[in-house]
Amino acid sequence: MHAPARDELPTDLMQARSRFDVWRQRRQGRDRIPQRLWALAVRLVRRHGLSRTATALRVDYYSLKKQVEMAAAAVQPSEPAFVELPPPVGIGKQCLFELSNGTGANRRVQLIGYDAAEVAALARYFWDAD
Repeated sequence: MHAPARDELPTDLMQARSRFDVWRQRRQGRDRIPQRLWALAVRLVRRHGLSRTATALRVDYYSLKKQVEMAAAAVQPSEPAFVELPPPVGIGKQCLFELSNGTGANRRVQLIGYDAAEVAALARYFWDAD
């Protein structure tokens, strides 16, 4: 096995260079590089770096850099970055108690996710019901 020579290009860069060369041979006049080729170049920059990709594809370094920056700016998050959730009801707020009104009536009450004012109102209602 031999180590690749320093000037040898990886397969994906060679294939991309070929695609750019075919476009250059077929273009008419001074046509701009198509967006599909720029998109290919931007993907290669992520893998091989800006300078190496620009050199391999024979494109202007600063033009490629601008394409990379525009691609990064165009990426929008698909979901909101922050979602506020209401506090869970019932966690830590559970109680079980018995009420007796003195006439022999008893009630056993279990509350989940309650407010202290609600407990007082419930007790008052039970005691006043006779």
